[in-house]
Amino acid sequence: MWLRQMKRFVRSKSRLAAMIIQPLFFLFILGSGFNAARMPGLEEGGYIDFLAPGIVAMAIMFSSMFTGVSVLWDKQFGFLQEVLVAPVSRISIIMGRTLGGATTALIQGFIILFIAIGLGVPVSGILGLLLTFIFMVLIAFTAVGFGLVLASKMRDFQGFPLVMNLVMMPLLFLSSAFIPIEANPILKTIAFFNPLFYMVDGLRGSLIGTSNALPPIVDLIIVSLICIVMMTAGSYFFSKSEV
Repeated sequence: MWLRQMKRFVRSKSRLAAMIIQPLFFLFILGSGFNAARMPGLEEGGYIDFLAPGIVAMAIMFSSMFTGVSVLWDKQFGFLQEVLVAPVSRISIIMGRTLGGATTALIQGFIILFIAIGLGVPVSGILGLLLTFIFMVLIAFTAVGFGLVLASKMRDFQGFPLVMNLVMMPLLFLSSAFIPIEANPILKTIAFFNPLFYMVDGLRGSLIGTSNALPPIVDLIIVSLICIVMMTAGSYFFSKSEV
């Protein structure tokens, strides 16, 4: 299952290009446009330094959640039924799906990350970069789990992207991915109820070491718990789904 996901990813040049170009569009357009501005809540550095971790998180989350689209496609064309009746455990099927979706998302996330570093986004250090990688892995698996939950409850693969955007975009804009929340008490209060906030905040604190609301270790604990919950939920609903 993992190898199949990798082959589909490599062969789908348009998907790879779109998943990379869209985050770069945000990084270049928003980053360059607002880099000269001095936003309240930015401790130091330019806006592009603040924005880059949020763009990396966004790229990983959206790519990971598209695992759900592949599940719905396989339902539509009967491949999933053939897999589920095969003499293999559903756990191995779920693991293959999860690892495949997370791997493709991380490839795209690392591409965006290295481009951002090439543009001059600072790195807090070797330990910070290692913690950044850990956050990226946790974000990928969390988003895959959420994608599996949605895919297990839906049958219309055309409606999946609409539902995904309906859920993810408000959470993303309220996660401090694009704007600092420190200067606005209302946004800050809302952000603490948003699971995406801890992912973006932890990634930012690990990568650049500034403009984060919480210590990275606190974000890491919370994101790890969220990841466990979402992976458990995704595995459960996928194992109970009907073809």
